[in-house]
Amino acid sequence: MLTDRAVKTAKVDPGKSSKYINGGNGLYLRVLASGARSWVYRMKGADGKTRWLDLGPYPSVSLLQANTEANILKQKRRQGIDPIEELEAKKAEEAAAKAKLAARLTVDQLFEKWMAIELVQRKDEGQEVKRAFEKDVLPIIGKMFATEVTRADVAAVLDNVVQRGARRMANRILTDLRQMFGFAYVRGVVEHDPTHRTRKSDVGGKEAERDRVLSDAELRQLVQLLPQAKLSKPTEHAVWIALATACRIGELLRARWEDVNLDTCEWHIPAENSKNAKAHTVYVSSFARSHFEALKLINHNSVWLYPDRAGNSHVCVKTVTKQIGDRQRKPEQGRMSHRATTTAALRLPGGKWTPHDLRRTAATIMASLGVRPDVIEHCLNHTETNKVKRIYQRHDYKEEQKAAWQMLGERLEVLGMAVGARA
Repeated sequence: MLTDRAVKTAKVDPGKSSKYINGGNGLYLRVLASGARSWVYRMKGADGKTRWLDLGPYPSVSLLQANTEANILKQKRRQGIDPIEELEAKKAEEAAAKAKLAARLTVDQLFEKWMAIELVQRKDEGQEVKRAFEKDVLPIIGKMFATEVTRADVAAVLDNVVQRGARRMANRILTDLRQMFGFAYVRGVVEHDPTHRTRKSDVGGKEAERDRVLSDAELRQLVQLLPQAKLSKPTEHAVWIALATACRIGELLRARWEDVNLDTCEWHIPAENSKNAKAHTVYVSSFARSHFEALKLINHNSVWLYPDRAGNSHVCVKTVTKQIGDRQRKPEQGRMSHRATTTAALRLPGGKWTPHDLRRTAATIMASLGVRPDVIEHCLNHTETNKVKRIYQRHDYKEEQKAAWQMLGERLEVLGMAVGARA
């Protein structure tokens, strides 16, 4: 057995470059001509070849420590464990951990990756989500590594949004955060989703479905209010066209004149303009046609029904919603800079209304006139939820839809003519 003195005084034989001194139990002291000493463990592999395992330099690793390590390795071999294979596996694991650490993404970087792969496929190419994240998410957790974001960090982001009174926006951001971290989880970027088990009821609260429908009396009142609300004429026509066609306001504001045929009274809504990515044809009633014609007199020089100021594209799809909302503001909300001064011009007895409520109102009027629910669903371009019906029932309901829109238009004619409101 080796002693501390023997280790300290060991020398290489003249003319040799190194020397191995057996310390027992497979332990050897390796001595170099330079005088450097280190510990090695000698063993045979499964192939019968001698293999050496480095245990560290002397005196950093003492004789006692080297003997202890040799005994541990001997016990492992008796248990069928190959110490060298175990060490190589440990090194590989450490290397993988370092690589993973080096490849970590910040939330900023994760968002950019999510945007490039998934959000870009949305109709607005993710611009709405980008605006929300740049305002409320990235300034708070953008520089953090995605793997280090906790539920508390997510809560801090959402609480900030709630505190400024934007509860609905907080719910939307929670949904988008959940989708982003789900994207990251699937790709191994994170091992845990920090939004897990956070519910909308914990954030902005449960959102009640809107059921606002404008009554006949309110529609008559609206005929009187619109001209006094200091809206542009195209916006006034947008209100009546939306009501007469049951379209989504964004579908109208994105429309091109090439898609509107006033001779055949058809408006084709291409798939890219439709919320469900399904092309749709509106069979325009006489009432709706009169507003399309009036609008064309105003914007006939553009390819768009509603061109932006530069004329290079359509207006922002939120512009009509904002204009209508501005004219229903409560006194305590005050007037916003560069926005409408007529803040009460479009208030109605039934409460605040939006362009989308006109779509619901149109469907309600159709139902009151006896139009079948399935026909109304086709007029609204809703996707059939029943898979069997969706696959096998291919009737287009064209004639039924024509009749439904005409009945709606005639009803609006009656409501409008009572005060001479048609444009």
